[in-house]
Amino acid sequence: MTGRHSPRANLKEARPVAAPMAAGRTEAVPCEADSEAFKAGMRRLAASVTVLTCLGPSGTRHGMTATAICSVSADPPTLLCCINRSSATRELFIAAGSFAINVLSASDHEIATRFASRLPPHQRFSAGHWTSCASGAPLLESAIASFACRLSEVVEIGSHSVIFGEVVETRTRSEHVPPLLYAHGGYGRFAGAARAALPEMMWIPDWHDDF
Repeated sequence: MTGRHSPRANLKEARPVAAPMAAGRTEAVPCEADSEAFKAGMRRLAASVTVLTCLGPSGTRHGMTATAICSVSADPPTLLCCINRSSATRELFIAAGSFAINVLSASDHEIATRFASRLPPHQRFSAGHWTSCASGAPLLESAIASFACRLSEVVEIGSHSVIFGEVVETRTRSEHVPPLLYAHGGYGRFAGAARAALPEMMWIPDWHDDF
């Protein structure tokens, strides 16, 4: 597991962007990229909610809630997940060498909250029905999809570690099971355009109210 040279190392401090004017002159346009504004913007990006799991060196199951998950390649099938470098769980995932990504269903919001808390590992897994893949990483039976991954690379970028995993096993449930989504500090579920008129399928909670 070797880190690649981060492209951020080649970036210099942001400078005002020049905007063209009618007479060939330019006007400086301020570029705002402060951390709080970035976080506020990202809170508006609805994302699927997952629970990342692994089997620790001592045989203890570990897991955490995550939304920073992305597909990388279909051949070979590869995913990435981002874990804060200050998280103690990060070292466990890297040491394990394999992990699983469980994509939560709308009914799994309690599990998402549990794995985002400070509960010890054994209490986190006390909710839900769990099995395991060949590597021992826990798989959630109610997940709409689960990906068992072999860690292939770790790249350190800023405050996070980007962990790449080659998918070795995939499990899926019916496509009619709605996913759990996260935005504006709360959990909700997706209603397709054809179902938007059904009250029970509308977004929950009201995401205009930040927690």
